[in-house]
Amino acid sequence: MREARKGFAAATAAFTAWGLFPLYFKPLHGVSSTQVIAHRIVWSCLIVLSFIALRGELSEVRAALTNRRVVLRLALAATLISVNWLVYVWAVMNGHVVDASLGYFINPLVNVLLGVVLLAERLNRAQWTAVALAAAGVAYLTFVAGHPPWISLTLALSFASYGFIRKVVQVEALPGLATETLLLVPFAGAYLIWCEVSGSGAFGHSPPAIDALLILSGPLTAITLFLFAYGARRIPYSTVGLLQYIAPSLQLACAVFAFHEPFERTHAAGFALIWTALIIYAGDGLWRAR
Repeated sequence: MREARKGFAAATAAFTAWGLFPLYFKPLHGVSSTQVIAHRIVWSCLIVLSFIALRGELSEVRAALTNRRVVLRLALAATLISVNWLVYVWAVMNGHVVDASLGYFINPLVNVLLGVVLLAERLNRAQWTAVALAAAGVAYLTFVAGHPPWISLTLALSFASYGFIRKVVQVEALPGLATETLLLVPFAGAYLIWCEVSGSGAFGHSPPAIDALLILSGPLTAITLFLFAYGARRIPYSTVGLLQYIAPSLQLACAVFAFHEPFERTHAAGFALIWTALIIYAGDGLWRAR
């Protein structure tokens, strides 16, 4: 019971931090999204590798890097999470946090569809109803806006695909994250050096607060992922499924109340369909867990 409480607290903290990330990244609007992500990768890698070294688990990272099949899968996972981070940070900096929150509301239902398509899983009537309502919500928002909600769909598809790959690859959470960042660091480091040489680099040429935010983005990323991995191992998966709605709910609150992004009746109607789908999906999951 004590372990379950600690797991619940850790998972809740991780999703709460992810929900409040817009407040963290908004002050970095003067830095390009690609530079923010490059710094996030470099500092995350340093922190995660240092932590793994202290735990004496570097052998697991070496084992992952010497397995060609694992490296290929983690390289794809690293590409997907980079796309996810880049689109998310761009959305925050350019006033599209409502769209970003929609992506993470849709994400659980994309996971369901991936299970059907790639793992041949079967859905019951409630789950199909939830998927159909979510699809109707996305279709409605597409019709109202005159174009697909590409930010929301990109975030949902990239993160769901990332989660699927991490589910099937045989690597623990932290060694897997370390391997992903190691695969990305050469590209991120080279890009930051190029920015510095070309005179467009932000680090060291911005106020100290901006430099601090760029550096701390690494530890913040690593800590939240560790808390999530710690919590997910100690509480039922159905509980994790419910807790994950904390993040997009807080993102939406940040968008409307902190950044004053428009949330009109047309948005509300589309979101209402998706929220109804999530209630049906979550209710069915809790009933089955019982």
